[in-house]
Amino acid sequence: MKTERITVSLAQITVFKGDVQKNLTMHLELIAQSARHNADVIVFPELSLIGYELELMKTRVLQPNSAVISELSNAAVMHNMVVIVGCPLPNKRPNDRLSEHSDKPSIGAIIVFPSGDVEFYNKQYLHEGEEVFCSAGSQNYSLSIKGFKLGLAICADFVNPQHAADMAKLNVDVYLVSALISTSGFDIDAGVLSNIAAQYKTPVLLANYASETGGYLACGKSSAWDTNGQLITLAKSTEVGIFVCHVSQCGKVASMAIPE
Repeated sequence: MKTERITVSLAQITVFKGDVQKNLTMHLELIAQSARHNADVIVFPELSLIGYELELMKTRVLQPNSAVISELSNAAVMHNMVVIVGCPLPNKRPNDRLSEHSDKPSIGAIIVFPSGDVEFYNKQYLHEGEEVFCSAGSQNYSLSIKGFKLGLAICADFVNPQHAADMAKLNVDVYLVSALISTSGFDIDAGVLSNIAAQYKTPVLLANYASETGGYLACGKSSAWDTNGQLITLAKSTEVGIFVCHVSQCGKVASMAIPE
């Protein structure tokens, strides 16, 4: 049964290039902070454990038995929260399509649950140039929390209209986006996300970086759009911390920024 509302924490972060352990420490701190605000789920930006460092992906792949995943899982259990983290994943997972780039890792998400369960999602749609370093997944991903179904997109996923259409067919209640969006790209991408929210009458929530990573200056501005496509609020460009959104049964979104 769907509860009255769920609380989603969007982590807007700076990142240490390729340093999984330092970034993990930061993740654990923001997970604990989100728990103090009764978050049901926290989502981090794309490749949040290493930064958007495509050339480092092959040497930073996390295997399912990784100690890093165990620490994230322990935090999810301790704080009774779903945790969604970005990192490189092995691409040869069940049902992933094979391609000429099948020896390359995927831009992935680890989803750890309060039950101790761990699931994985591999980004399906790649920006031009990403195929040099990584391969694409082929399976949509959604999760259920307190009766709400959340569909997960990683960056370029939302640019391809097929992804949002697929999520709508799954009847998701919230469209979660883990991304790296630059200062020059925000206006265009915000328009796409607003249109998704309005077209499918589904709240859209975006977690973005607030620092340079991978040669891109991220714009911050983690955001929420309501079912009419209206921007509810906007984190500041350089603000680091969590951005807490309450999503009700009717799709209404209320939010607040909570800097570190």
